[in-house]
Amino acid sequence: MTDDSPKPGSAEAQGPVRIDEELDRHLQNKREELFEEFELRDTFPSEVIREADERTTDIKAEIQSEIDEEYRTDCRDLTTCTIDPADAQDFDDAVSIAKTDDGDYKLWVHIADVTHYVQPGTAMWEEALERGNTVYLPGYTMHMLPPMLAETVCSLVPNEDRLAHTVEMTIDGETFANESIDIYKSVIHSDERLTYAQAEDRLDDPDADLHEELSLVHELADQLHERRKEDGSLVLNPRRDRAHTIIEECMLKANKAVTHELQWVRSLEAMFRVHPQPTPDEWDEALREIQDLDGVSIPGSSWEDPRKAVNATLEQAPGRQLDQIQWAVMKVMPRAKYMSDPFGGHHALNFEVYGHFTSPIRRLSDLVNHWIIYQNETPEGVVLADLCDHASKRQKAAETCERIYKDFLQEVGLDPDAVNNRGIEVVEDADPEDLDRSAGEVSPEAFN
Repeated sequence: MTDDSPKPGSAEAQGPVRIDEELDRHLQNKREELFEEFELRDTFPSEVIREADERTTDIKAEIQSEIDEEYRTDCRDLTTCTIDPADAQDFDDAVSIAKTDDGDYKLWVHIADVTHYVQPGTAMWEEALERGNTVYLPGYTMHMLPPMLAETVCSLVPNEDRLAHTVEMTIDGETFANESIDIYKSVIHSDERLTYAQAEDRLDDPDADLHEELSLVHELADQLHERRKEDGSLVLNPRRDRAHTIIEECMLKANKAVTHELQWVRSLEAMFRVHPQPTPDEWDEALREIQDLDGVSIPGSSWEDPRKAVNATLEQAPGRQLDQIQWAVMKVMPRAKYMSDPFGGHHALNFEVYGHFTSPIRRLSDLVNHWIIYQNETPEGVVLADLCDHASKRQKAAETCERIYKDFLQEVGLDPDAVNNRGIEVVEDADPEDLDRSAGEVSPEAFN
């Protein structure tokens, strides 16, 4: 087994950020102020907790019954792992990979089967619809689902059988297009929960556990990433590490596969993700601002497509200018939104049709799309157009709340990233020299 103990200097090794009781009260007061302003729910009604307790009894027997009755495909023999940030509290997705004898790839993206536990007509479902999403503040989380579901029963934790919705894709080894898509309910068994840093270490060590599987899935993800850029997908983070590339590309591939099934195969209404494009004048404004940056030049061959122009520029630009280039683009980008009709597609990704499926623990759209793909119909009593508007508004509220709270942390001398990665420890009667104070950098993403 690979030694994955925290490295000296890493967030895990530094321990929690230490603050005194007075600052802790200030943080609590700020959160309560924001919760009221943005109508965020910090506690669950007793009926929701009661239902969650009832649905989390004798889980192992329930899963075994699903297997015995052959309601699901048994995927427990597949080597499977999750890759998430170090501070992740819930694990929506896991991946498995293989290569066929003729050189194609078999990619399995396993997604937590939340709808097995949270169904229309229950108090848990109604509460999830109202919340719209999980709200992640640095050091503080407000789940869309009760924590006993979000962090345990639904979460694809390692070394435990879990119910999943699996998207199985056979991907051509030369064109990297889907040759087949199969979506089904499954039982999986995650072999390991890896952080991004641990996955990077495994990729570097030929003798490490999962090295072969991670290398193969990165080989596929890297090609998917390059093909996506060639097709005109906007990539604002061109220097992501291999582990982030794996998860980003596998999740995009699965989301796109499910959306293809919903729209083109079944012709179903669903919660699609639509990203309008900026006007030509807005794109011109962004490109002119980028071209005027010191040391930056947009390659002449890429001007016809602004997305390709930005991609090419980011690949060549000095590191000191990356934030300015990203900000110039983000300023002119409309917000992505949920719509029951996919008309318009997703401009930034350059996908004709796109939707969310891979995060049902933390996003309402994914939860609803799981129900639709399983039941082949919209949940009873739900008007999807209204629900899409509501989900878009709740997402905006959550992102605005997070931004304001991060700014507040900086104002009181705390690094939001450190708080997010390490958590907080309240120290009673602390010596000021034992407490943490250091302002950090905020890097928001506005339209993905």
